[in-house]
Formats: sequence, structure tokens, C-alpha cells
Amino acid sequence: MSSTLNRRRALQLTGASLGALSLGGLSGRLYAAPPAGPRFLLVFLRGGYDATNVLIPYSSSFYYEARPTIAIAPPASDAALGAARAGGRAGMAGAAGVGVLAQALDANWALTPVLHDTIGALYAQRQAAFVPFAGTDDLSRSHFETQDSIELGQPTDGVRDYHSGFMARLADTLTRSGAAAPAMAFTDSLPLSFSGPTPVPNMSLQTAGRGRVDEREARILLGMYAGRPLEPEVASGLAVRQQVVQTLSALDQEMQAAGRGAVDTRGFELTAERIAAMMRERYRIGFVDVGGWDTHVNEGAAQGQLATNLAALGRGLHAYAAALGPEWRNTVVVVLSEFGRTFRENGGRGTDHGHGTVYWVLGGAIDGGRIAGAQLRVARETLFQDRDYPVLNDYRAVLGGLFRALWQLSPARCEQIFAQTMPLDLSLV
Repeated sequence: MSSTLNRRRALQLTGASLGALSLGGLSGRLYAAPPAGPRFLLVFLRGGYDATNVLIPYSSSFYYEARPTIAIAPPASDAALGAARAGGRAGMAGAAGVGVLAQALDANWALTPVLHDTIGALYAQRQAAFVPFAGTDDLSRSHFETQDSIELGQPTDGVRDYHSGFMARLADTLTRSGAAAPAMAFTDSLPLSFSGPTPVPNMSLQTAGRGRVDEREARILLGMYAGRPLEPEVASGLAVRQQVVQTLSALDQEMQAAGRGAVDTRGFELTAERIAAMMRERYRIGFVDVGGWDTHVNEGAAQGQLATNLAALGRGLHAYAAALGPEWRNTVVVVLSEFGRTFRENGGRGTDHGHGTVYWVLGGAIDGGRIAGAQLRVARETLFQDRDYPVLNDYRAVLGGLFRALWQLSPARCEQIFAQTMPLDLSLV
């Protein structure tokens, strides 16, 4: 077994990182002085979320024609209602029957009502932006194929290297350039995006509090590896795991006192605030994935399956921003999915696998409050293959532009992260 695989096995056993500090002198905090610099969190919505019912093209009459039962009612203005009426009686019945209106963001786009008080509030403060017509040139429309393609971040016309994910390359590039960039995946298993030569820890924070290793178990583990090559990795891993549990235990007490609502929503919010605690105290690059977005049937409109998931996601992201406190101004969050969904609803009142989608960019100091990137008029004739949003903003260029601006990366450094890609300057950072 190679030394790299040995190190990864040690990380799996302890759920911690190689760069751990000892427990002494922490005074109840993970680290006395967290590393300086910007923070970046990638939120991956696995399943291909329906971006068209999040960022709603309400000025397009075709939107209401194509979605007779799942379209969301337009903003309450004469112009918006006129555009919806132009879609026909069926379109208005499906949209207006819900009784909840979208929130206008500009003359063409509106936000789903379930995000008004969370992401909409950040948008109003210029702390959120949307990038429509975003995605990859991968046309497989396969969840696994496209997720892998995005997480690797490599040109799709070459041979894939499954040992080189773009988040790992980002962390390695920043480390080589002298920036403090400790990374963590808040996941049950290490995502492909963090695959690389340098081990990255992963930990499911939903169960971290129940995964505590007591002193007896720690002694047994250390005894098993005493005098062996993995002894330092196991010892440092145990130290970081105990630090994580210490921080999360205090946070759990706060969560219980707050008495949040439904189990699924509270679960997501709790996870988001735990992630914020870890990013605030120790990590600068993070990854979390959220499932449940494959809405083939009974998707719903302003209410229903998709709306419920979006509401929980919005509350979690809003809680994440609040939990970071002043450090929210040093943070950028990108929310993306492997692809969008078909513009037309299907016979099951849902949507199928599509192509272009909408990315969210959040942060306390971004130049938000706008729809960014290349756009076009939404109509039947502008759809890709008469079914999907086209991709006008390549995801590697979008992310590369954000990374370049966040860390002032040189062209050579950008090339190390996303080869053969010109970073796109959206002037968000």
C-alpha cells in the first residue's frame, strides 16, 4: 500500500487532518488565531436542481406556456401580469392559482417566493447574485457523469485524471503561493473535487457530536499504531477530532435553546451553523453537498417538493452567513448543481435532466444585487436543443474568475487550477 493511501486510511479512521495542533492551551476554541485570508465554500446541489423555478424568467411568455402547472406567479405589476397573460389561459391558471408571487429582481428575472426572506434579503443588501446560463459543456445529462466532470474541473475533450479534483488543486496552488488555505469537506466521504496528492479531511457534522472518541478508545488506537509509520497521522487526527467535538458541543447547546422548527429544516440549519463555526475558526476552503433535487414528478410551484427543499436551503445559507458574524465579509459562497432541468414540464408535473443552470454567488462584501454573466432572451428559439437553457457561462471560467479575484492569482496559478480556461471577470469580488 502506498504512503498516500496509508495517510488517507489514517484520515478515515480519525476523521481529522494532518496539520492538527495539540489540545493544549486552546481555551475552548479550536485555534487561538485562525489563518488570515478569504474563505470559500462550495455548496453542491446533487440531483440537478430546477433553476428555472428559482430565478424565474417572468418577462418570457414562453415560461408560462411551457409550465402550465408548475410556473410561479409573476411579480404583482401590470407589466409582469401582462407578460404572463400573453402565455395563455393555461399558463396563468398554473401560475396565479398558487396565490404567491415571485419577487422581481429586475425587468426580466424574479426570485421564487420561498427565498424572499433569506436569499432575497441578501440580494437586497447586495450580498447575493445569480449567474444564469451557467454550467459545463458535458452533454451526457447523467448525474454521475456530469458531477464527476464538474468536480474534476478538467477539459472534457481530454483524458480524465480522477486523482486531481479542482478544489484540491485550488488548495495546493494557494499553499504553494504562501497563502493559508486549510481545507475541509463537510461530507460523509471525501468528494472527488478534493481528490489529490495532499490528504484533505472530511467529516459529516450531522453526526460529529456522536462520534467522540473517549480517552480509553484514544489510548487503544494510539497503542495499535505505536512505532508504526501512521502513528503521527493517527495522533494528530484524534487531536483535531476532539477539537471539533468540543466546538460543536457548545454550538449544540445554543441550537437546542433556539428551538427551531421542523426536523428537516432545523437539521440543515444546524449543519450550516456547524460549518460556519469550523470555517470561522480553522478552515478557509470548504465543500458541502445537499441532495434531493431530482424532481422528475410532482415538483410543485411556489409550494411543493422543490419549494420545501429551497426554503430549507435558503434558511441554512442565511444561518451560515449570520453565524460567521464579521467574517461574513471575508467569505464567498457558490451554490451550483451538475446541470439544470428541462424548460418544459413533463407529463408527471416535474422536469427532466437538462443542461444550463443558475449559479448563486453569496458573500458579505461581493458586488451583488444583480444578475451577472452572459445572458440572452428566454424564448423557445433560444433554448438549447429545443429543451434546455444553453450554457453561456462556463463553470470553470466563472469559478476561475472568482478564485483569481479572491486570492489575486497570477495567470499561471489560474492555469494550474483550471487548465485551458480563461477566468471570467464578473466583477463580483
